[in-house]
Amino acid sequence: MAKGYWVSAYRTISDPEKLAAYNELAAPAVRAGGGRVLARGGRVVAHDAGIAERTVLIEFDTFEQAVAAHESAAYQEALAVLSDGVERDFRIIEGVD
Repeated sequence: MAKGYWVSAYRTISDPEKLAAYNELAAPAVRAGGGRVLARGGRVVAHDAGIAERTVLIEFDTFEQAVAAHESAAYQEALAVLSDGVERDFRIIEGVD
């Protein structure tokens, strides 16, 4: 079965306090959903139309697990706290077998 990944590319961070509050709630929600953080906020080199802002990559054992973790009540609570504190491109993608 193919793995699933959350890919978040932050365009802007307008409220760092909301992002910090989100991180406090999102981290345990991701772990509870079986996610493993592979990259978070490190160095970025952007090409083409990319933006060199915070980028996060989280791996799940399956694509379905990644979708379920996003839909979980715990993660939805984290999203409510984040609200309009950031603008980001968030995707759930399926890996290759």
